[in-house]
Amino acid sequence: MRAVVKSAPGIGMDVVDRPIPPVGSRDVLIKVHHAGVCGTDLHIWEWDAWASGRLCPPVTIGHEFAGEIVELGPEAGHEGLFRVGDLVTAEGHIVCGDCVPCRTGNSHLCVRTKIIGVDRDGAFAEFIAMPVSNVMKLNGIPTEIGAIMDPVGNAVHTALEGGSVPGCTALVLGCGPIGCFAVGVLRAAGASLVLASDFNAFRRDLATTMGAHHTFDPASQNVVALVRELTGGQGVDLVCEMSGHPAGHAQAFAAARPGGRVNLLGTPSRTTEVDFARDVIFKGLTLYGVTGRRMYRTWIEMTQFLRAGQLDPRPVITHRFPLEQIADAIAVIKAGQAGKVILEVAS
Repeated sequence: MRAVVKSAPGIGMDVVDRPIPPVGSRDVLIKVHHAGVCGTDLHIWEWDAWASGRLCPPVTIGHEFAGEIVELGPEAGHEGLFRVGDLVTAEGHIVCGDCVPCRTGNSHLCVRTKIIGVDRDGAFAEFIAMPVSNVMKLNGIPTEIGAIMDPVGNAVHTALEGGSVPGCTALVLGCGPIGCFAVGVLRAAGASLVLASDFNAFRRDLATTMGAHHTFDPASQNVVALVRELTGGQGVDLVCEMSGHPAGHAQAFAAARPGGRVNLLGTPSRTTEVDFARDVIFKGLTLYGVTGRRMYRTWIEMTQFLRAGQLDPRPVITHRFPLEQIADAIAVIKAGQAGKVILEVAS
């Protein structure tokens, strides 16, 4: 099969022939139709400090995908839940099931998590083998959307965690694909006011398309002042911090109302200095660190939004490339003029 592989340390990836992966007793073999390219894949391409400290090449890249079951292991189909021909997606975090987080309903925090496309072979390939426990039927959701349910799930987790969204006011800081998805989730969940901020005009336009009532350019506008003006001087009930930048953190704490909530998804590349007394403790803020998707509550919530037609993430998909053009896919992401980028692996 054809696959995109990080063959060795250094910049770039290779499109090579690799064996079709073996199918374990409780695995399913999936023919990949579509796969999503994300920031993690860019880090791996660039071979930055995180990638060089985490990956052990050679490894097939990619952790967002959807496709068709073509084979079931002998124990994977005995309950009749899956059949050859089913269109499916999958949770890309493989967890142990035995650690304290797993046994207390927090398997997204599993201490032994293995991520496809990072710690084991991934989905930028014609076929991928996955544990049947991680696989979910699409049931009418197109594979192009199924391929981005991983990042949409991150947005659902960030937007809905910890509070009642209907009627709330919210600010999304950072309008990359997940930030734009979060705008759509907040609107679908009934937020009364959804604000969004990003330096990139292209991304601000995507956020508007996904339903943001107002967007801000932090390079030329005082985001916190505008947020307070639009909320009667109070600040927003919820901030979804997607940028991971220290300036974004400062804006998040300042823009949240007293007693508000800040859910943090963006991953910082350096330390943020925080005046906890002023910005968090005396404001009574609740902070929540988002990692991945709650397994499998987030998936259920997301699927319900998608099947009901309340959430349509497709406007965020701006580019599609065949598998062999992974370099072009990475290039448009680096240029900052793309939303979600999809690899079309099979029809």
